Amino acid sequence: MGGRKWNILVAIFILLIAMEAAIAQGEGKGNDNGKGNDNDNGNGNGNGNGNGNGNGSDKKEKEKEKKEKKPKEKKPKKQRDEASDYDKLSALPSGQERGFCRTNTTCEFKTIVCPTECAKRKPKKNKNSKACFIDCSSSKCEATCKVRKANCDGYGSLCYDPRFVGGDGVMFYFHGAKGGNFAIVSDEEFQINAHFIGTRPEGRTRDYTWVQALAVMFDSHSLVIAANRVSHWNDNVDSLTVKWDGELISVPTDGDAEWRANGDEREVVVERTDETNTVRVMVSGLVEMDISVKPIGEQENKVHNYQLPSDDAFAHLETQFRFKKSTDHFEGVLGQTYRPGYVSPVKRGVPMPMMGGENKYETLSLFSTSCQRCMFQRPSSIASTEGLVAQY
Repeated sequence: MGGRKWNILVAIFILLIAMEAAIAQGEGKGNDNGKGNDNDNGNGNGNGNGNGNGNGSDKKEKEKEKKEKKPKEKKPKKQRDEASDYDKLSALPSGQERGFCRTNTTCEFKTIVCPTECAKRKPKKNKNSKACFIDCSSSKCEATCKVRKANCDGYGSLCYDPRFVGGDGVMFYFHGAKGGNFAIVSDEEFQINAHFIGTRPEGRTRDYTWVQALAVMFDSHSLVIAANRVSHWNDNVDSLTVKWDGELISVPTDGDAEWRANGDEREVVVERTDETNTVRVMVSGLVEMDISVKPIGEQENKVHNYQLPSDDAFAHLETQFRFKKSTDHFEGVLGQTYRPGYVSPVKRGVPMPMMGGENKYETLSLFSTSCQRCMFQRPSSIASTEGLVAQY
């Protein structure tokens, strides 16, 4: 009898040990990220509720929150001054140029090499080929190949009859007036005026207009870029005029293909970016512009019913501006759109959203700095001759 009791006690003891081991194993699985058999319910496959810090329900909540979040609205990428982010290093034996990223950039102290497809920042032999753009502020820290011409759909563009894309990314039209001059940008340090050409077909109530010339005025200096009047367009003939302080200048077509001048504390560079009719203009610390001369072709004339005369190609400028200083206090047709908090008054969702304000920004001449909203003031010796300057 005693032996039987002893066997029963041993059997109970073994059973208790087995149960305890099973419970421990179940709890161990419950603590394994709460996944159990990868069923994401955190049941732990052995502890009844699978809590064990399982986080199964927490994970579901997080996934639900991610799905409910609305996607961010994509905005056009703003233009930057890439060249101010790096110092130029000597080129590799292969001819690939390099840049050393400066401090306070995403890629600081890194060396970025131009791709073999566009080894030069300023192509010389084939000026209209893509150039190397070294970007020290991107997450990739790499150089890319880009065309050095105005992007008429990008920030700060002024193209066609005239269509703008403002600093806020909003597209609008500003017709101005045939023969009129308007302040495109104005602040205390500089002003850019535009001269408009145009035509008014019979039966129309307004002019069709295009920008034919730009004047960049700063300190006591003036830089003019203008499209020549041509009767018949030829891509191989240069129809671009550049003047510095009233003197006609010639931009070289070989070597660096650029003209330079020092205006007091600012350097001025005009560089050809194609064999004819395309330049990049830089006034240090103020503005950089990509400018091309374009005609109105026969097909475009017919489609829009411009009714242009047969002896005038209406050569005009297509331009994209990039500003190198604070735009917080800018004025002008385009300049106002760069101010913080600016809200565009143009009507959205229509084919041709119109921007008014001709009375606020019209000037007496291409070189006049006087208008209702103009901020730049010329030295008195320059201002006294404003009305005597020949019109374009």
